[in-house]
Amino acid sequence: MVMNKLQRTRRRTIAWITLPILLLVVSMYGLAYGSVSIPLQEINQILLHNDESTYRTILMNLRLPRVLVGLLVGACLAASGALLQGVMKNPLADPGIIGVSAGGGLAAVITMVMLPQLSYLLPVSAFLGAFLSAIVIYLLAWDRGASPVKIVLAGVAINALLGALTNGVMVMYSDRVQAVLPWLSGGLNGRSWHHLEFMAPYAIIGLIASLFAIKPANLLLLGDDSAQLLGQRVELQRMLIILLSALLAGTAVSVAGLIGFVGLVIPHIIRLLIGEDYRFLLPLSIVGGGTLVVLADTVARSWFDPVELPVGILLAVIGAPFFLILLKKRGNFG
Repeated sequence: MVMNKLQRTRRRTIAWITLPILLLVVSMYGLAYGSVSIPLQEINQILLHNDESTYRTILMNLRLPRVLVGLLVGACLAASGALLQGVMKNPLADPGIIGVSAGGGLAAVITMVMLPQLSYLLPVSAFLGAFLSAIVIYLLAWDRGASPVKIVLAGVAINALLGALTNGVMVMYSDRVQAVLPWLSGGLNGRSWHHLEFMAPYAIIGLIASLFAIKPANLLLLGDDSAQLLGQRVELQRMLIILLSALLAGTAVSVAGLIGFVGLVIPHIIRLLIGEDYRFLLPLSIVGGGTLVVLADTVARSWFDPVELPVGILLAVIGAPFFLILLKKRGNFG
């Protein structure tokens, strides 16, 4: 047991050092590479000295906002997944699996296809869709309390229903589907300062609020009875954390579309490495999620040139087998 604690402490220290460095390296990689490569010294010159080189337009108008959006999207998805997995005591809990992302997706599709004149309200509509979906799931699972198993089962059913409704809207408005398909695949193509300004307030509020959920999330890990004995209002805290997860997932969905895998695997990998304690799990998941999305997006737009692969497709193709391998070797993490 002592050795396990020492190993876990060492892993946490290594993670705190390496993940931020990796995030910085990946961000610089995202700024430097694409259809046009920009030397690192040029990037430093532009960012630090307002250089007026030919690369400035590419960097400032295209790549920098895209990298920043990717960071926030990944951070929101990972934080949402980490909170849901803890509060439901289920490593398969994820905004994309239990229907929260699907609610945001349906609302966003309705806005884009049926109410294009209100497209400026896309982040708000996606959050409201995710929020309402989370409320419905919670109410359906409620029976003198909402157990984690009931929430997951209700979420899977709602996810299927919302997916069918989304497909129905697309069939009814098939002449407008072309504009929605890239969004459904999940991607950051064309994301600009405009999108960053839209999502940043919601993302920042949600991520800051998630830090205040660390203590109740840790207490809920003890079990409902133990948490109640410690004076916690279990059902209220569980509901608030689920709604916070909906805010985070809806914010990501509104800008990047239906990107999966991040909220499922990143928190799970961090948990296997450093343990369940949310004081470490949540912040490191936030950093890891941002790192993964920026890296995957850079690979998707630079390795398949002249085709730009939607990052959601790339994450699904790479992530699913990786997750299966990780589960197979889970014992190696201790």
